[in-house]
Amino acid sequence: MRLLLPIALLVSSTGLSAQETRGAQPGEAWPAARVAQMDWLVGQWHGTGIDGHAATESWLPATGSTMVGTFVQADAAGEILFTEHMYLREEDGSLVLRLKHFNPDLTGWEAQDDSVGFPLLALEPCRAQFAGLTIRCDEPDALVIAVRVSEAEGSAGELVFRYARMD
Repeated sequence: MRLLLPIALLVSSTGLSAQETRGAQPGEAWPAARVAQMDWLVGQWHGTGIDGHAATESWLPATGSTMVGTFVQADAAGEILFTEHMYLREEDGSLVLRLKHFNPDLTGWEAQDDSVGFPLLALEPCRAQFAGLTIRCDEPDALVIAVRVSEAEGSAGELVFRYARMD
């Protein structure tokens, strides 16, 4: 699994620390899970992301064994900094969150046939821990998403996105 290195280029060295996320251990088994167990994520979420700027995330109800999501990160001027197209899918009896990043002009960060993948490590009611990414409820109608990133000097850090439900 790759870290989201391009995001690190967007973030100045801020001393991010990994507190919400964890990596997979060698040989760690993926837990059994179904996409229906993630239905608490469905909806539109708005809050803060990189450098405290506006961020929005939306998740559709599952279609078969896949939930589709989108993410928009704004810059200081309120313009699109980048977006993500996400699939939360059942794979090999568990879940994997896969995503692709796009610049404001819709050019992709990843190669055409490539994506960033986060296999599920643990699933509880209203909390999903993936390798390098955590999604959890914070309070009623609030959501926290944390993603592990590589910082410019090579150390690992974490970006935290805090959302409130919009719908």
